[in-house]
Amino acid sequence: MEISKQTLLDYRYLRMARVWSENSYCKRRQVGALVVKDKMIISDGYNGTPSGFENICEDNDGLTKPYVLHAEANAITKLARSGNNSEGSTLYVTASPCIECAKLIIQSGIKRVVYAEKYRLTEGIELLKRANIKVEYLNLEDNESEQE
Repeated sequence: MEISKQTLLDYRYLRMARVWSENSYCKRRQVGALVVKDKMIISDGYNGTPSGFENICEDNDGLTKPYVLHAEANAITKLARSGNNSEGSTLYVTASPCIECAKLIIQSGIKRVVYAEKYRLTEGIELLKRANIKVEYLNLEDNESEQE
């Protein structure tokens, strides 16, 4: 089956987001995100603590600390500080966005979200669709087996 050039690019950016997730110090879950506009990466992020905090995401009980930033929030706030414009861009993220990140995505002007891992809570995806943001799920494992 022939895949479109856009879908090939989507898989490549998702794989890059997955590599970027390896920068996360979080033990429970590592998530990476890239914001792409006109085929250029304009921001990136991974889940972790805010700048200046110790790189420890979990407390002594193994629970994620409440101030840990999600990858999407990290990429969007980094983008805001850079002065780049995210209007009409695409967010590639290794896990489906939660509802809090979905609100940030909507407000930032991102128009398309491509994610690689479904999460049990779907409110974020539902909110994005309600805001007319194009949402696509791509299974990275399917694409990798085709490339071998």
